[in-house]
Amino acid sequence: MSESTHEPVAGRPLILIACMLAMFMAAIEVTIVATAMPTIVAELGGFAQFSWVFSIYLLTQAVSVPIYGRLADIWGRKRVFFIGTSLFLLGSVLCGFAPGMQWLILFRAVQGLGAGAIMPLTATIVADVYRPEERASIQGWLSSVWGVSAIVGPLSGAWIVQHLNWAAIFWVNVPIGIVSMLMLARWFSEPGHHQQQRLNLAGSGLMMLSVTALLAALLQAQEPGWWSLCLFVLAVLSGWALVRHEKHAPEPLFPHAIWQSRTLLAGNMGNLAIGAAMMGISAFLPTWIQGVNGGTPLQAGSALAMMSIGWPLASTFSGRLMHRTSYRFTAQTGSLLLIIGTGLLLLLNSHSSILQSGLTAFVIGSGMGMTSTTFLISVQNSAHHSIRGICTASIMFSRLLGSALGTAVMGAVLNYNLLIRLPDRQDPVQQVMSHAERAAMGAQGLAEVTGQIAASLHWVFAVSVIIATASLIVSRALPIKRPGD
Repeated sequence: MSESTHEPVAGRPLILIACMLAMFMAAIEVTIVATAMPTIVAELGGFAQFSWVFSIYLLTQAVSVPIYGRLADIWGRKRVFFIGTSLFLLGSVLCGFAPGMQWLILFRAVQGLGAGAIMPLTATIVADVYRPEERASIQGWLSSVWGVSAIVGPLSGAWIVQHLNWAAIFWVNVPIGIVSMLMLARWFSEPGHHQQQRLNLAGSGLMMLSVTALLAALLQAQEPGWWSLCLFVLAVLSGWALVRHEKHAPEPLFPHAIWQSRTLLAGNMGNLAIGAAMMGISAFLPTWIQGVNGGTPLQAGSALAMMSIGWPLASTFSGRLMHRTSYRFTAQTGSLLLIIGTGLLLLLNSHSSILQSGLTAFVIGSGMGMTSTTFLISVQNSAHHSIRGICTASIMFSRLLGSALGTAVMGAVLNYNLLIRLPDRQDPVQQVMSHAERAAMGAQGLAEVTGQIAASLHWVFAVSVIIATASLIVSRALPIKRPGD
């Protein structure tokens, strides 16, 4: 399935820079918006709809990723990338002009529809212009974008809201996106597209319905009810219909090779586990630092940033390790780091320092960087050029879906434990994060509440360990060979 020859492409460094700019634009969007949201809410109002500003972006992005990946194989990478990036920039401009929270949520949905093209298409374009044995090393450069964005995003967001209008956090995307598109238009050329296939509209519709219903149900999982149950049933039924349709479709949305290849299937299952495990630290380590340790948001952000530093460093190292050992050995090494890191979360206590939390996050980030890079490169090197777009997109989709599943499952575990341990307190985590309510509890009351919250969070971290162990099991399905073999 992999190509045996690969002609060098002129201007590859400039194409790589263009892709890194596009990735940076999409990666920084989450952190920079999170920093500015308190200011936006203060001006637009609608605090009750706060979470939907982020959730709708995740939902529309996840739904559109597989469709863009399939279109890239049919229409060509450049055309689809330009369509998605233009849609993302249009949404960015409109967000800055949003007159109210409802409009901002709508425009964030447009942004997410465009963002669904950026991440998989940049990775696919880079895979097209670099040889199989070079992709592992280049992936380190792409992963470094996430580390930089994790640091630049909060800092630039804070500076913008302090010195400029909050709308600028969205408009800053425009020049970056335009430069990226101009560079790719100038230096990235692909042969005339030869595929005569058409997009599977029925399969795309069923996939969008199933994923939208599932993610919407997961987003409502914190407050279960008939509405969440109906959404879940709809997701299951439409998913079942999608599977039946794909089995007999002449041009399936997800090529049969994905399900028939052990490597491609392992890559998707591995990223599903990584996405879920990642939420154990991304969503709940800050809760531990601020709620149990009584730390500040800055301390929580600093500890979490260590994950974004460990990720690109390990990603770069994994490229070298793959060339000297194999896909399987590298993925297993990363999975062991991930298990160790999530296990270290269980050692945290009310007296743990921010340094200990940061080192734990660094180990977890290192494990994620090593495993995610290995799974992605093994899939891209196994997939033929004609289906590389959808195969790369399926990897991104699996991680997004895993993140949503992980957030819902771990959130439910936390809420259940808090309900059992602190039945007389409503929203105890919010209480200990409030300086006024924290002080009003008294030393003994505070110690009791934080102790129960800590015990509840340890159950969440235990779930992360189990999920990390699943990535080790999945990595055994990868081949014992090196890139380029």
